[in-house]
Amino acid sequence: MAKVTMPQLGESVAEGTIGKWLKQPGDHVDKYEPLLEVITDKVNAEVPSPYAGTLTEILVEEGATVPNNAEIAVIEEAGATDAAAAAAPAAPSATARTAESETKPAPESAAPTPSAAPAAAPAPAAAPATSPNGPAGSDERALHELPGNADARMTPAVRRLLREHGIQAAMIVGTGGGARITREDVTDYVESQRTGKPVGKQDAAGGPATAAPSGGGAAAPAAPAPARPASAPATATTAAPGIVFPAGADEVLVPLTQMRKGIAAQMTRALQVPHAYVQMEVDVSSLVRLRDRAKKDFQAREGVSLSFVPFVVKASAEALKRNATFNAHWTENGLLAKRRINIGIAVAVTDGLIVPVIRDVDGLSIAGINRAIAEVSDRARANKLRVDDFGGGTFTVDNTGWLGTNMVMPIINVPEVAIVTMDRITKRPVVVETEDGDVIAVRSIMNMVLGVDHRANDGAGGAALLRDIKAWLEAVGPDTAIY
Repeated sequence: MAKVTMPQLGESVAEGTIGKWLKQPGDHVDKYEPLLEVITDKVNAEVPSPYAGTLTEILVEEGATVPNNAEIAVIEEAGATDAAAAAAPAAPSATARTAESETKPAPESAAPTPSAAPAAAPAPAAAPATSPNGPAGSDERALHELPGNADARMTPAVRRLLREHGIQAAMIVGTGGGARITREDVTDYVESQRTGKPVGKQDAAGGPATAAPSGGGAAAPAAPAPARPASAPATATTAAPGIVFPAGADEVLVPLTQMRKGIAAQMTRALQVPHAYVQMEVDVSSLVRLRDRAKKDFQAREGVSLSFVPFVVKASAEALKRNATFNAHWTENGLLAKRRINIGIAVAVTDGLIVPVIRDVDGLSIAGINRAIAEVSDRARANKLRVDDFGGGTFTVDNTGWLGTNMVMPIINVPEVAIVTMDRITKRPVVVETEDGDVIAVRSIMNMVLGVDHRANDGAGGAALLRDIKAWLEAVGPDTAIY
């Protein structure tokens, strides 16, 4: 028997929540096949099975939070015991389900989870006719007017809680990542209905005062408000997208989502590091011309657009080979230099920022890097990131230029020791040296800022690294290989 443990999804992540088991006891699972979904402060990720065989026991139920390396399941590896492999899978499945039902708390034992239900019983979460999200015979227009989303994501434990209280998902606006309904959302709603007063993130009508995509808004009116539909009354004031001030309220508390809590913790750790900054202007006129010529054919061939980011990532990888003390992690015992060049790419998502990692960048072509960035960005925005998308980053590239920035001072993604930001490419008049003397020409210029952990490296070393990045980008020409 092989034990499956909770993986670590990033250097600063200490625990994870079981979001959904993709396999049930008795099911066969191949090595690297998705086994479960794990939720952390910042992301949802699919965890592949480390073994091939039969899932014999689930040790941690959906919705439970456990620390890294905790045992969460048992797999009988393929070929370990021929007799066990020949036996009917229903036997270990039934045993595991019986043990699970005996150890569950009383409130949840009345409503079995899909993994605990008999094979002949329909799974409530999967059957639209019986789901609390869409009861049979419900008035579609009435559901549409409710403040929440009938198809909101939630763990099975939260779904059971909804069933126990006879609540529809559409009655509650989720405040978790990606508008996920949390246990706290349900209990706050139940309490607000019992007392007639807003509790926590839910108002008296059952939904938060804000309907921000991040699910991070809430309001606490001075007096209990009468029940109202999701749309704000005429007397309410909308100060910004996602924030609504109830009539008579001068301020609204916007509570932190789990993602914002994770970002806040990481940024607090990062700002304990003494930062030093180096800035240079990079003439990317030749790079712009190369991309303009290649982007149409590249789009037709690859199905994705060719951006400037992979060029900067490639330039950074080549520069890190010559400046090895920047491809490293800081530890209290010294600088831990890394042989592999794994570059993190900052990706903006609905309710925050995450930094998935592209591994062994120095061995990829421009097209390969562009493809890898596009794929991981799509997975990030779809909440389908994998375990190997995180951890092990040695350097970070932050593209704020698409937002129109001209000068950003980036914060290092600790324990890394450096980060580079690419700002907007703008056309500027610059002095160009020619054989006939200096002339003023219009060139495409991009500001780049390198943030350095001053404990690990000094400004001179940072300038050398950024100078090498600049030189690579300015040397791009019509013969630069994209493949």
